[in-house]
Amino acid sequence: MVSRVIPVDHFDLVLFGATGDLARRKILPSLFHRFIIGQFDDNSRVIGASRSAMTQAEFRDLVSKALKEFAHPEDATPDNIAAFVDILDYVAIDAKSEQGWADLAKPLRDNVVRAFYLSVAPSLFADIAGRLKSTGIATNDSRVVVEKPFGHNLASAQALNAALSAHFEEHQIYRIDHYLGKETVQNLMALRFANSLFEPLWNSSQIDHVQITVAESIGVEGRGEYYDKSGAMRDMVQNHLMQLLCLTAMEPPARFTPNSVRNEKLKVIEALKPVTQDDIARGQYRARQGGDSYREHAGDPSSTTESFVAMKVEVANWRWAGTPFYLRTGKCLRQRASEIAVFFRNPPHNIFEGDAPAEGNCLVIRLQPDEGITLHTTIKDPGPGGMRLTTAKLDMTFADSLPEAGRPQDAYERLIMDVIRGNQTLFMRGDEVEAAWAWADPIIEGFSDNGKAPQPYDQGGSGPDDSLLLMHRDERRWRDIGA
Repeated sequence: MVSRVIPVDHFDLVLFGATGDLARRKILPSLFHRFIIGQFDDNSRVIGASRSAMTQAEFRDLVSKALKEFAHPEDATPDNIAAFVDILDYVAIDAKSEQGWADLAKPLRDNVVRAFYLSVAPSLFADIAGRLKSTGIATNDSRVVVEKPFGHNLASAQALNAALSAHFEEHQIYRIDHYLGKETVQNLMALRFANSLFEPLWNSSQIDHVQITVAESIGVEGRGEYYDKSGAMRDMVQNHLMQLLCLTAMEPPARFTPNSVRNEKLKVIEALKPVTQDDIARGQYRARQGGDSYREHAGDPSSTTESFVAMKVEVANWRWAGTPFYLRTGKCLRQRASEIAVFFRNPPHNIFEGDAPAEGNCLVIRLQPDEGITLHTTIKDPGPGGMRLTTAKLDMTFADSLPEAGRPQDAYERLIMDVIRGNQTLFMRGDEVEAAWAWADPIIEGFSDNGKAPQPYDQGGSGPDDSLLLMHRDERRWRDIGA
């Protein structure tokens, strides 16, 4: 039995940057899969828009090739592709001039959801938003989707929000972070707020500390010039890891509605203590045999941009006082894995002879690559010879536990359909983005002020030694990724 698919209303989705890499790899394949499973039909349309001079037939051919390359092979049959590309149209348009806007207005309908996906550089957001509104293409009910980065610092985020809000109301703006579309991220909320088992324990009296890890096995090759202007702090911590921290630490919302959820996330960001440079470890991967270093990938032999960052973060509120959150993310690490690990305190008294297992009880929420939840529990080691304690896993890997759900959705599939539904729960609000930058900016400025370069680390390892010391001084250790 496959999960029930709830159809969405008919829509016209205009995809700016439709010939770009993100559109080809993620957005169009996600729309394709939602189409072939019946979540929307040929009464909806996707209109590609970019500067490239291209006919409708040429655009459909480009999308067909992208689906053959990036969609799931079992889905990308000739008949499925032919049916999907039949709902596609294309308009050549220039965001900074009047070229193409009249052509874009002609095919749009009045009786369907009208959405605009800006898969373009943030520098074009204001131009596109302004012309959508001045031409009357965007109505008061239209929705606009923007991709990260949502600014480079607090000032630029404020300017970006001001540019969007000059033409759209906040309820029309969808700031998309694909991490929030992952099944396990949403299951974190279900785990906490739909089960009486965990919520009474979800506080500093029962939880020793929390580790949030987003590790990548690849480097920055191919995007080194962009990445060198941001670094791990801007590229990952300020947005992705911040969102995971908020969902882990937030208070129960009164209702599961967009603003109720986002209000509680904002409270977490506002409760974060300032982080000193002593509580941060930065690293930069070095060259290895047969592979280039970060600096070679970035094209700057003197770069001091971090490809790894770890930090100790504290939430100064009633629930979390005394429970640190350790965040880490990096490139060229041992393996690709993202997880939230919640370490519970050990029992106050051990009645058994000998020591209990060092790890104790730990709840691990795995985001990728194999989504699922694992609870590490202490049990008796089977067999004779007395009461010896060991650790066992209670594992719920979604692919194994819920096979009837079918193939997991890509995060973009869920998020794009939420745009059509008008559900902003999994999207960032403007004040949330600005609060995150207000917290991150002093940390980033401190990188320059202290004059300390990132510590080199080996590719294929677990990061720089300083990140280990960050934990060891608190008599803790990082969890082995994927264990």
